[in-house]
Amino acid sequence: MVSRMNAPILIFGARGQVGRELVALASARRTPAIGLARNDASITDEAAVRTAIDVHRPAAVVNAAGYTAVDRAEREPEAATAANVTGPAILASACADAAVPLIHLSTAYVFDGTKKSAYVENDRVAPLGVHGRTKAEGEAKVRELAKRHVIVRTSWIYSIYGRNFLRTVLRLAAERDELKMVSDQFGCPTATIDIAEAILVVIRKLAEKPNTSGTFHFAGNGRTSWHGFAEEIVRRQAFFTGRMPKVLAIPAAEYPSAGKRPANCELDSSKFQGAFGFRARPWQERVGEIVAQLQAKAKSVEAKPTDEPDTKNSDPKPNDKKSSDPKSDGKAAEAAR
Repeated sequence: MVSRMNAPILIFGARGQVGRELVALASARRTPAIGLARNDASITDEAAVRTAIDVHRPAAVVNAAGYTAVDRAEREPEAATAANVTGPAILASACADAAVPLIHLSTAYVFDGTKKSAYVENDRVAPLGVHGRTKAEGEAKVRELAKRHVIVRTSWIYSIYGRNFLRTVLRLAAERDELKMVSDQFGCPTATIDIAEAILVVIRKLAEKPNTSGTFHFAGNGRTSWHGFAEEIVRRQAFFTGRMPKVLAIPAAEYPSAGKRPANCELDSSKFQGAFGFRARPWQERVGEIVAQLQAKAKSVEAKPTDEPDTKNSDPKPNDKKSSDPKSDGKAAEAAR
């Protein structure tokens, strides 16, 4: 076997939330990493995947790509299957042939949400919709085809990047005096910085113990509802903006959607902590940090000369009223990377 000492981490899906965070963190830690966006190498393109692994000869491969639009997946099952099943199968096979470990990200949506307590890794998988089903099938392919794999299930992802629940709530808190949020769906809000840290910890462990393998849960420390999540975001932003819109609680039944969401997405991360010695920070602390980062970024944009383009609101907005409500965006955005 060719030595991979000082070899880079190869990250597929590098333009998603987790991918961007991981590339940035690896750079800050002076850890060699190469990020590939879909235009560089789609995980559904076997030739491109195998070429990338052959050229870069990585120490580990991270799959941060995937189809994450929960509602749209119900209308586009073929696209969801390609990204969440075919792509991981291609990566797993290529990694196995190259004797490279694969770290694959998955979701709490593989469960039906009926359990009254936090889900553990060996709980029965029972997805409610196309998104969860294809993610579960993708996990199965990784286990089947790649002996050296670490599957990391997470939930309710948010970050400074892209479109996610936290950023949607911040935007609406600036526009409205009242927000309605689902209060009977629960999960563990997970910051991408914690996920990126966890992935680097896994990679270090793989270097020390190459036979490390299995499925692990890793999510933010603490449980809340979408309503509780939004209340914390609003509370944190008020320090910077002075605005404090009301956050009203509503049941999920008042907001029907194409993709059914689990009522319980809480994940027990104790197995991950035991294996890798790392756990996420309390989600409220991370929300405070990320809100502060985004507010500082917004202030720096406002301070630019007026002849420069305004990028404060550069993220694309939803096309219809329904998707612009964070109780909808939040449920869909938990998986968005």
